[in-house]
Amino acid sequence: MPRIACLSVPLFPLAARLRSDPELRGEALVILEGQGHAARVTAATRAARRAGIRPGFKLAQARALLPRLIARRRDAECERAAQEALLDVAESFSPRVEDAGEGLAFLDAEGLERHYPGETPELELGRALARELEGRAGLPAWVGLAASKLTARLAAERGDSPAVIPPGGEAELLAPLALDRLVPEARTLATLRRWGLSTVGELARLPEAEVVSRLGAVGQELQALARGEDPRPLVPRQPPPAFREGMELEWPLVSLEPFLFMARAALDRLAERMAGHALACARLELVLELEPAGFHERSITLPAPSRDVRTLLELLRLDLEGHPPAGPILAFTLTAHPDRPRPAQLSLFGPAALSPEKLATTLARLFAMLGEERVGSPRTVDGHRPERFALVPYAPPAPPEVRQEPRRGRGLLAVRVLRPPLAVEVLTGEEAARPAELRGTVADDTTEKRPRIEGRVRVASGPWGLEEGWWSGDPVARDYWDVELAQGGLYRLYRERGSGDWFVDGIYD
Repeated sequence: MPRIACLSVPLFPLAARLRSDPELRGEALVILEGQGHAARVTAATRAARRAGIRPGFKLAQARALLPRLIARRRDAECERAAQEALLDVAESFSPRVEDAGEGLAFLDAEGLERHYPGETPELELGRALARELEGRAGLPAWVGLAASKLTARLAAERGDSPAVIPPGGEAELLAPLALDRLVPEARTLATLRRWGLSTVGELARLPEAEVVSRLGAVGQELQALARGEDPRPLVPRQPPPAFREGMELEWPLVSLEPFLFMARAALDRLAERMAGHALACARLELVLELEPAGFHERSITLPAPSRDVRTLLELLRLDLEGHPPAGPILAFTLTAHPDRPRPAQLSLFGPAALSPEKLATTLARLFAMLGEERVGSPRTVDGHRPERFALVPYAPPAPPEVRQEPRRGRGLLAVRVLRPPLAVEVLTGEEAARPAELRGTVADDTTEKRPRIEGRVRVASGPWGLEEGWWSGDPVARDYWDVELAQGGLYRLYRERGSGDWFVDGIYD
């Protein structure tokens, strides 16, 4: 016999709002549905209910009982995200999960009790479901287990969660219920009441042939339901291609910092949901609803999938600072397009491999601060000019399988390139008091430390001519020299043939 578990979130609009705005927990809060003076209370917290506020009250009536009452309208984005979080938790227990609407989900629980050994394994399963919903999704839920979707839902809505209906006990659960819990159609309900029926058990005891002859297929289906036989199969949902979180704001936000505070909480929820599926964010999309009308949409592509909330928030901040919205923010939606995170390769003897997620986090921050065209690994380019290079995507090689000792130096001469080259004044012949003299400059900007190059040239080698692009509109013609100063130091310098200016572009170490 199949076993179906039902997850039911009581007062779902209120629970969804508290999930996105946990600061309101413990406050006297009501959720309104409708517009203007027609808005009525659809759900209220325990503090508000203690003051006598009930569903159906107008806001003015509720505030007359509790002047300091907090009122919020139903937020479709909060409720959609809460429903997805509910389904995410259900899918972590079973691959067959049905989305049954607001705050309701069914899952195939057959065989799951084997993971909870004990005297009451199904009861332990129900408690585990409730704990996961409260801890991971932030949603209080009632859990019911039975052989059909209808009886599982009714068991969950009794309130004594978790409720387990043993096989064969479905009819006993349904018998004392009123007919309107089973019959949604008003015309059929009126017919049954004219027959003198008031409970589900009385309908179940009628002869099946007599019911079918008078009500047809509808009567046959209703009587099967009354006996605990639910012919409707479980309809599993397809997993979502992306994870979304968002909410409507209480008032329009003009500055960026309050919005980032709200966005961080949404990113925390996104990261937790992706972690439950062993996924990470590969692309983050942001949609802002602006006042009085319009939207602001941005998309951020990460170098590698990541769940680091600080990195995602920093990328969001830098992107919005570079592309600010054109008006105050009324609502927002964050969509994470997931992918499998890159696994790190472990080694028994060699050094640990670089974590792909940490590398992606660092590269994403550099991209946001410097731009994608300025981050990468330099490579030489075929040409004559020493400063020519190209950037390729940074992909570090794998570490060696066995740790190796570093090679000893051979005393080779290396050049430390100056970028940009340092402009100097070269005095030769009659211009200098000595045979040749260099006079350099030092940058005044404290963020850039440039060397001071000044002194008499003791040894000079050159010139070595360089010509490139003589056929283009920007030709290059230089004469390179290697010089040693009397005070010490080996330098590479060149003179532009066209302007006669001198530059030092390297220091030999």
